[in-house]
Amino acid sequence: MYVLQILVNGILQGGIYAIMAMGFSLVWGVMLVLNISHGALIMLGAYITFWLFSLFGIDPFFGIPIVMAIMFGVGAVLQKYVINYVARAPVFTTAILTWGLDLLFINLALVLWSPNYRSIEVGYGGKALVLGELVVPHVRVLILGISLLLTLALHLFISRTKTGRAIRACRMSVYGSRIVGVNIGKTYIICFAIAAALAGAAGSMLSVVQTISPFMGVQYLFLCFVICTLGGLGSIAGTLVGGITLGIIQSAATAILGPGYTLAISFGALLLILMVRPYGILGREQYETGI
Repeated sequence: MYVLQILVNGILQGGIYAIMAMGFSLVWGVMLVLNISHGALIMLGAYITFWLFSLFGIDPFFGIPIVMAIMFGVGAVLQKYVINYVARAPVFTTAILTWGLDLLFINLALVLWSPNYRSIEVGYGGKALVLGELVVPHVRVLILGISLLLTLALHLFISRTKTGRAIRACRMSVYGSRIVGVNIGKTYIICFAIAAALAGAAGSMLSVVQTISPFMGVQYLFLCFVICTLGGLGSIAGTLVGGITLGIIQSAATAILGPGYTLAISFGALLLILMVRPYGILGREQYETGI
């Protein structure tokens, strides 16, 4: 039962990890932009959720569509007026620009919400399904369900819609996409906006299970990088598998070694897996067809 509890905890944690990294993988894989500000976008989503809850009494889970809509708009504006100038530029250039955005968002959060930790307490937060010695928190199950639903929605959007196919085409060849009539600028705006919306959703769900601070996005940025590399860059399924794999690894590390070693174990596991699978668990050498 002890091993089963570790496994369940890891899967439940891995669901939210996958959504955190999904947008990061999308922007990196399609636009070749290493978005250092992705963690800050997750943080902004958490704070918007906190505002909706504290000012209007909106439940964090019911507020997810609102947060995603707001963050979609934020992402569209950022892409059109900022990120667009470095799209397809060298990775170092995109990292420097988005690092500046990250610092901007962190300082904006400090001004708006102060450095104090915030938290959202919902009435059902402490409830759990108890099966013998196995404890399954209701909130974690709800988060996993929403994460899987958003993952499925993104997959269907990418694979079944005209805009989704345009995003896939841009990742394969910008030149070829332009020849067949794809509006590259518009496609990039939608791509980055979707990534920001997913980051906002992740922030909303994180706000229910942990405290919120302006600096919370830093650790999640590193985890996003690990998850994308672990699962395979450019693959929705790979990001999901990478998130759940990392969740299980961290759950086991916490149970065996304590919470202080989870980050070190995460990067250690990344190195070991990449020695066997250089392109990640579900990644491919030519990842263009992996989404």
